[in-house]
Amino acid sequence: MKKSVLTRYRVMAYVTAVMLLVLCTCMVFKYGFDMGEDVTFVVSQVHGVLYMIYLVFAFDLGSKAKWPFGKLLWVLLSGTIPLAAFFVERKVTRTVEPLVSGPVPAAAKA
Repeated sequence: MKKSVLTRYRVMAYVTAVMLLVLCTCMVFKYGFDMGEDVTFVVSQVHGVLYMIYLVFAFDLGSKAKWPFGKLLWVLLSGTIPLAAFFVERKVTRTVEPLVSGPVPAAAKA
């Protein structure tokens, strides 16, 4: 598996998690303080698009890592639970990094 598969998953996991936190903050302002309705709409649309991209990258990583369906489902759903994507991303990175075929260091070739 190429390192780029893991890298793009990690980037989208962080971006999706941050956008979900921003969306939750906007929702608090919208429903709690009756302000920021337009901002909440824009943030929700952006988060939706970014989450779809996250789903594609997470599914690609899961299929290449040959995850069971339950693990894949948990990783896909972690983008909908505030803060979960941060923790899931770290765990996924630890388990997938040994599968990544990166460039072989010069010292290892000798």
